[in-house]
Amino acid sequence: MAKISRAACIGGGVIGGAWAARFVLAGIDTRIFDPHPEAQRLMSEVMANAERAYGMLTSAPLPIKGALHFTDSLEEAVQGAGWIQESVPENLDVKRKVLVQIDAAADPKALIGSSTSGLMPTDLQLDMKHPERMFVAHPYNPVYLLPLVELVGGEKTPRAVLEDAKTKLATVGMTGLILKKEIEAFVGDRLLEAFWREALWLIKDDICDTETLDNVIRYSFGLRWAQMGLFETYRMAGGGSGMRDFLSKYGPSLSWPWTKLTDVVDLDAALIEKIAVQSDAQSGQRGVRELERIRDQNLVGIMQVLKAGDEGRGWGAGKLLAEFEAHLWKTAPKHQANRRNEALKLLELKVPAAWIDYNGHMTEYRYTQSFADATEALLQMIGVDTDYVKAGHSYFTVESHVRLLAEAKLGDALYVQAQLLPSDGKKIHTFMWLYRASDDTLLSTYEHLMLHVSSKESRSVPPLPEVMSKLKPLIDAHEVLPAPDAAGRSVGQRETKAVIEGQSR
Repeated sequence: MAKISRAACIGGGVIGGAWAARFVLAGIDTRIFDPHPEAQRLMSEVMANAERAYGMLTSAPLPIKGALHFTDSLEEAVQGAGWIQESVPENLDVKRKVLVQIDAAADPKALIGSSTSGLMPTDLQLDMKHPERMFVAHPYNPVYLLPLVELVGGEKTPRAVLEDAKTKLATVGMTGLILKKEIEAFVGDRLLEAFWREALWLIKDDICDTETLDNVIRYSFGLRWAQMGLFETYRMAGGGSGMRDFLSKYGPSLSWPWTKLTDVVDLDAALIEKIAVQSDAQSGQRGVRELERIRDQNLVGIMQVLKAGDEGRGWGAGKLLAEFEAHLWKTAPKHQANRRNEALKLLELKVPAAWIDYNGHMTEYRYTQSFADATEALLQMIGVDTDYVKAGHSYFTVESHVRLLAEAKLGDALYVQAQLLPSDGKKIHTFMWLYRASDDTLLSTYEHLMLHVSSKESRSVPPLPEVMSKLKPLIDAHEVLPAPDAAGRSVGQRETKAVIEGQSR
């Protein structure tokens, strides 16, 4: 897929800053122009939350972070950028003026997306000299986690530009949905506006308070929508006859005077105060950054569950996450099969905030995750990638033993080394060490046995020749190494000095 060479974000607020975080964490050098005096401080807070979320989101190897640089001018920011994201306030005149500036200073081939929530792209591109490369790229907050971008072209935007944008967005873990026609507020915001209007009436008319309304959403249809949306959910409500039966049963109720969707609520001072007081009572004890962290952690959990859905093929946003992880593995720098007679260095990482428990130390299962990620790197090295697994072959863990020897703390740089114990390809037996990089302290060891299996035959079989050709030299190179002192150690067996001091560094 065509990657974004360099990105520029014009406007670094809630949306623009989150766009920048998405680009940077995808390994893209990004420049920001935002004259707000607090822009850099606010961006640092957004980036901290984004990094925390990514630490929970995936164990796939993220690329090296792109450089993030604030510029003194719009012109400097867009210089050399392949994707320019405009996220200035939602004012047509302001956006037009900024887009004309971008247009004049940018590379003629650069894509220019606008983060507008409802303005028409034809109106936005009116004064541009190169309007054909400008389009609406409407994301959802938080941009660094939610994968959807509505792509809407104006009258002068060719379909090929939107397709190019869609392809490039996939490389940063986002999916671009191209709308067939431009329309004010697009699809998502039109739905939200209708929902929001009805919600305001329910509060104004004292049917419920803000907390009750939110509970109705999150305890019922909100859970359904997260996985299947609206129409697929209602299809099931029609039973075996599907949507036709559902519409024939419930379609007539659309004419009943249930809603006030066509009536605009008067947001007078009394209603504003009423909603604000209820909202403060509901969640005012938590600051915005704390709420953002809670939101991000919950979103990650939902996407992880959805990733495991449909028998591991993924569902909804989880399917998009699985596809993004497959892209990360394919594009990650490949570990070279070191055929020298020494342990393999498979993984380097930094302990993120999401890995810390209430004691301030790396929580227990993250040690195992570090070794699991190192194992994944070993499998990638020998050619056991997503394509190999899709073709019906893989390695399954049948036994493992973890020893926790020392504590890791927030921000510690760690690395994993591995040695292959006697193996024949059908069986891979490894021993791994987890070290703290600053002082080479041994934190944990991991002994691991995997069997190669055919999913089609549901049994253990030898690996395919292309995998064995990469694995055999490693087995041979490690065959002459002495067995690690702790290999084969049983639970509770006493340590030896050699183990405490570490080995195979």
